[in-house]
Amino acid sequence: IVSTGPSLTKQLPLLKKYASKATIFCADSAYPILAKHDIKPDYVLSLERIPLTSEFFNNDFGEFDRDVLFVCVSWVYPQTIKYLQKNNRNFMLISRPSDFIKNINFHQYGYVGYGPSVAHMAYEFATHLNYKNIIFIGQDLAYAKDGFSHTKDYSNLDKHEGHFQRDKGKFQCLAYGGNGKVESSGIWTMFRFSLQNTISRNIISTTYNCTEGGARIEGT
Repeated sequence: IVSTGPSLTKQLPLLKKYASKATIFCADSAYPILAKHDIKPDYVLSLERIPLTSEFFNNDFGEFDRDVLFVCVSWVYPQTIKYLQKNNRNFMLISRPSDFIKNINFHQYGYVGYGPSVAHMAYEFATHLNYKNIIFIGQDLAYAKDGFSHTKDYSNLDKHEGHFQRDKGKFQCLAYGGNGKVESSGIWTMFRFSLQNTISRNIISTTYNCTEGGARIEGT
């Protein structure tokens, strides 16, 4: 499962080397980055309802997109679907639990995306497909030592300027590997707790956090 934390940059060469030996679940924000480095994902997932997220798909990678399945929550921002259709990408819409979905009796199709982030969605999707070993990379859920919130290839870095200074000292947590502390944020703390809860309830898979940076994720 590929996310766009600051540690992703150093992991891309190894991911490229072994891409053919794994199924790659890719967050929408990581998709242009993988394309840039010629690392083809198997699944690209998206759940946000904001215009900014749609722009991750405002591109044409041609043959690179062949055999990639784009998995979107049914309420993504409409422009996301328009971009996917424009370039003839294969996509499917899935439902998250909601009163509307329940009232139109879609139970037989199931639900994916209980968690608050696209990484949670990817993790749930992988468990639904019965993968026995699930590996996170780029899942820092914390700032890098230089204050960066995301990998340097991330297209929206400018939207996070000043966040490190805003959060410094407020949301410190145990670092990857249990060595020292790292600076996190309120939203990442919530994501981490939710993800740890999901991992603790997963009885079919072994979960590995191979981010090599960021926050310690219990259960991995």
